[in-house]
Amino acid sequence: MTSVVVLLVEDNEKNLKLARDVLEFAGFTVLVAMSGEEALDRARAAVPDIVLMDLQLPGIDGHTALARLRADTRTAEIPVVALTAFAMREDHERADAAGFDGYLEKPISVRQFPDQVRRHLRTEQP
Repeated sequence: MTSVVVLLVEDNEKNLKLARDVLEFAGFTVLVAMSGEEALDRARAAVPDIVLMDLQLPGIDGHTALARLRADTRTAEIPVVALTAFAMREDHERADAAGFDGYLEKPISVRQFPDQVRRHLRTEQP
């Protein structure tokens, strides 16, 4: 049984540690990127099963990183879910319009987060 590989893109170390720890405890393999540019490099190299993308990042933001992932044939089909503290309806609509496959709000729920991530996978995973 192979583990689902998640690319977690988050520049806040506390948020990163919490999300990574919760996902790893739930059996996911977690790769980490702390900038949009690093996310692109990691996604192209590893082709994860899903990307969880903060929207506010140093360098290129999450929207720009998403556009570049979609433009690359190696990464175009990876589900990319916005993971953000922006909780206004307009923020959610902007993420939908940009082409994100889902939207998860921070702070995460430790109990619900692994199942929320699983729901956004393109194929059935363990």
